[in-house]
Amino acid sequence: MITRFCLRIVLVGVFLSLSLSSHAGVFLDSLDRAVILSSAPMRIISLAPSITEMIYFLGLGDRLVGVTRFSSFPREAQSKPKVGIYTNINIEKVISLNPDLVIGTMDGNRREDVEMLEEVDIPVYVINPRTVGQVLDTLERLGEICGVTDRSERLVLSLRERVLRVERAVRNREKPLVLLVINMRPLMSVNGRTIHHNVIQLAGGRNMTGDQPITYPKLNIEEVIRKGPDVIIISSMERGEEFEKAKQEWSRWSTVPAVSKGKVYLIDSDLIDRPAPRIVSGLEEMARLLHPEVVWDER
Repeated sequence: MITRFCLRIVLVGVFLSLSLSSHAGVFLDSLDRAVILSSAPMRIISLAPSITEMIYFLGLGDRLVGVTRFSSFPREAQSKPKVGIYTNINIEKVISLNPDLVIGTMDGNRREDVEMLEEVDIPVYVINPRTVGQVLDTLERLGEICGVTDRSERLVLSLRERVLRVERAVRNREKPLVLLVINMRPLMSVNGRTIHHNVIQLAGGRNMTGDQPITYPKLNIEEVIRKGPDVIIISSMERGEEFEKAKQEWSRWSTVPAVSKGKVYLIDSDLIDRPAPRIVSGLEEMARLLHPEVVWDER
């Protein structure tokens, strides 16, 4: 079996044997596939909302010729041609847009869709960031692929500094037990294999359901009462009335420390659900909720 290291050596040899432009290269993706580009891609299709955000963050929105539904951020993305939802890509639509690079995600896109695009000679680069650090690494990698390495490194450096400020601020603080609620009916949370878990840890908390075997475990109120989370955070796009209803429901369980201490909060799900640049803002908000006693550096 060829190891990843040996494969990289082979790819270097392939690259050196090609007559390519200054922004060309052979790139190993998250599926250990060699993606060969003869030049910097100028017609890019994103197969997930998080990827769309990454491309815009890198200042390459003008290169996007297609996105999936629910690519709602930034606002300009909403006017781009749609190629289906990330779990069900319209292959014919993708081909009709004549991309020179399609960027997909290992978690959401179907492997057969990637293979079908490869069969018609459309290069597909697959990413799989599972932590905040991996999101930042992926941004730098996409910058390299798209020929904007200096820009991506500069932008990502700023994000890394923000992450470091959070880590320093919470390093020696007591870590509250956190229940992150991603769905109310049924009551659901996240385990240790999610980016949410990583955000909670970096923000100075302990994920109540981190050791669960199921990625998005269903819970009952008896389990919540027994474990007694110090903080309950509801991840939702809802605001105002809906959130107040959710808080009111929790108020019935006054024996739960988070409820008795008034530590039931709301966080914008877009900030922590998507492995995209805004995950850093989600981390900062999570840290503020878990450690309101900290005087936060807002630089």
